[in-house]
Amino acid sequence: MQTFRGFFLTFLGRGFLKYLYQGFMEESESGIIVAIESHEPIGFIAYSENISNCYKYLIRKHLLAFAWYGFLGFIRNPRILFRLLRAFTYSDNSKRDEEYMELLSIGVLPDDKNRGIGTAMIEKLVNITDFSRLMYIKLETDRDNNEGANYFYKKNGFLLDHHYVTPEGRRMNEYRYYWGDL
Repeated sequence: MQTFRGFFLTFLGRGFLKYLYQGFMEESESGIIVAIESHEPIGFIAYSENISNCYKYLIRKHLLAFAWYGFLGFIRNPRILFRLLRAFTYSDNSKRDEEYMELLSIGVLPDDKNRGIGTAMIEKLVNITDFSRLMYIKLETDRDNNEGANYFYKKNGFLLDHHYVTPEGRRMNEYRYYWGDL
């Protein structure tokens, strides 16, 4: 909650995030890397080798919880309806011809930023990625007013692949990391 203030998923609440990230830990081709200091989590990465299957699993396993938290979010802001409905079709939209790892979330507590924790977690993700099967690690982030994140990804070996605009009008960057770029 502290790492993604003002973001859509955080708007859906702590319970929604609990089921989302629990699903990443349960689904066989997905996972979470956690940075811990003094027995406390200070950062994490959520990733998946098959994001389409991961989202299908999340919907099958936690549909009622996601529907409940989505409904509560809709009550707070009815304008999110179409974004919620699109989230349920993301598994089909995320398919690619090539195999890749998707980095879906990376966050470090605000007080722990700029200490190399995010870089260390990316290095761990690179080290566990089987590049003999997967072509690259992919991530998406906001293009506008997000200079720090865009700089961070480039600094850590991600190459800008392309830009696109979401149905809500957000301008996005897609980055890819190919083996040997870090």
